Amino acid sequence: MAEGRSRATELRSRRGAPRRGAAMVARAPSTFRVGHLFLYVALTVGALVSMSPFMVMIGQSLMTLGETITRAPLPAVPQWENYAVAWRDADFGIYFRNSVIITATTIVGMLVTSTLAGYAFARIRFPGREVLFAILLSTLMIPGTVTFIPGYLLVRGDIIPWGSWLNTLPALTVPFLSSAFIIFLFRQFFAQIPNELWDAARMDGAGHARFLTTVVIPMSRPVVITATLLTFVVSWNEFLWPLLVTTNATWRPLAVGLNNFIDDAGPQTHLLMAGSVITIVPVLVLYFFTQRQFTEGIATSGLKG
Repeated sequence: MAEGRSRATELRSRRGAPRRGAAMVARAPSTFRVGHLFLYVALTVGALVSMSPFMVMIGQSLMTLGETITRAPLPAVPQWENYAVAWRDADFGIYFRNSVIITATTIVGMLVTSTLAGYAFARIRFPGREVLFAILLSTLMIPGTVTFIPGYLLVRGDIIPWGSWLNTLPALTVPFLSSAFIIFLFRQFFAQIPNELWDAARMDGAGHARFLTTVVIPMSRPVVITATLLTFVVSWNEFLWPLLVTTNATWRPLAVGLNNFIDDAGPQTHLLMAGSVITIVPVLVLYFFTQRQFTEGIATSGLKG
């Protein structure tokens, strides 16, 4: 009997051990949450601070003029017609069309030049490759505003006698058809492609052009989408350069149109906020559909921070 009781006690102790372990495993998530509570609070506060200007802009874009003057926290009745009024009064139609054409042209040119240059720096060995790449990266340290005057003289035809490009589409697109950062992004991505794929392509008689078009580019969707999004944001929001090389609304983009509307609308804050929302909606929509590929492209290119 005593032996039976000891065996029963041993079995109960063995059965209890996994239960205690399971309880410890079950308590692990709660410990994890408590340990990261400060991080969650900090991220939440940071998100609220970052989103607060955007939420205020949307809120005021739906208010009446009186509500913006009295600084009401929320619109009593959303004034959706503010967007139509802002679009009509600011003549956003022509500015929006210009921004679409300028941005699309810039993106296509940027992808072509960056793909070719990035592939050359990553996969083709030629004399002076590392030196040229170092010089290219060094241009990232030059502020963009420093190049405005030389660029303006080039566009106006003072340095190279090709005629004036002022108030034309090339003036707004040609200077931005290449970017050292985008080339670096493509170069980092192409350098991670296994050499075994290149060896297999060489065995099939393929050269660099065929390898690039049939193997590399189909694998480069993440970095292409990342470059497209970055170029879209920069080109869509460009303001100083278009203001410098244009004098009329023929090719002025949406950012310049919004600035003109600020001067024309005066104290009509609700219309100004509605115009601001109109200008940023395309960027938000594009990022909403490409955020996953954008994150993957940054991760696979080896960039951090």
